[in-house]
Amino acid sequence: MPRLLLFLPLALFAGIGLLMWKGLSLDPNALPSALLDKPVPSFNLPSLKNPEKILTQESLKGKPALVNVWATWCPSCKQEHPQLLHIAEQEKIPVYGINYKDDREAAKAWLQRYRNPYTFNIFDQYGKLGLDLGVYGAPETYLLDQNGVIRFRHAGPVTPEIWEIFRKKIDSFSTANYAKGMNG
Repeated sequence: MPRLLLFLPLALFAGIGLLMWKGLSLDPNALPSALLDKPVPSFNLPSLKNPEKILTQESLKGKPALVNVWATWCPSCKQEHPQLLHIAEQEKIPVYGINYKDDREAAKAWLQRYRNPYTFNIFDQYGKLGLDLGVYGAPETYLLDQNGVIRFRHAGPVTPEIWEIFRKKIDSFSTANYAKGMNG
């Protein structure tokens, strides 16, 4: 029996090594979202730019759009910023921001310095909307259809490669809605 106890640390080490090896094969961006194909949760939050203006989930409806969760304290948000500018300016897709757990004045200064790709920004100072969306951390980007239904979610920076995934999804449900309108 004492000899078997000598192999216990080796067995524990092998088990931990196996779990770590399995964890390395997982895609950290493939985080599940319980809100796919569901409307954006209800919210009632101020605009970043104008605290007297209250924005709601109805503000996000009308046409396919991206909702980007960002913050000044997030280095990856700065990394993805040029791509968001490109999407807003060249692709003409509305990008709505959720300024997440941030300082209002710092966020306004950040947008002034790096340019503002957002149609508007929701100021989520305490992270309530982020919590309701299931945000793991900034940046995260959601694709909404014209009815404010979440069709896709990406955790991490939006790169040109990730934008192509978003674009294909926009094209697929835009085409489906066009065909539905033609038939009905």
